Amino acid sequence: MPDIVAFAGWDPFRDLLTIQHRLERLSTGPQDWTPAMDLCETAAAYILTAELPGVSREQVRIDLRDGKLTLHGRREARVSCEQYHQVERGHGEFCRSVMLPLAVDAANLAADMRDGVLTITVPKLPDAGPGHIEIS
Repeated sequence: MPDIVAFAGWDPFRDLLTIQHRLERLSTGPQDWTPAMDLCETAAAYILTAELPGVSREQVRIDLRDGKLTLHGRREARVSCEQYHQVERGHGEFCRSVMLPLAVDAANLAADMRDGVLTITVPKLPDAGPGHIEIS
């Protein structure tokens, strides 16, 4: 009877995301959970959305320095518990950062939180467009 070899499906993108999350945990210091976030771009702005169920506005701090957008916060445990048997919903401190690709208008940053989703809109600076340089 021939040996049967089963190959597990390899998803390099999933592995890269896992590595990225682990590196973020190392670079930002201790944290207890990592909220999921997306960063998308429109013609006028970058839009970051983060899933923060159970976190109030007062428990989140947003910083923008040198093109790096950082979310800091804390989610308290919903139930006081002596011993957990299974934990899938993280609680405690979190910190997530993303580098924005281009210069942004930090003075007009807007943030809104609804139904546990934080949405941050970071307008881009107006593009000067192609320039013309005279040769002297």
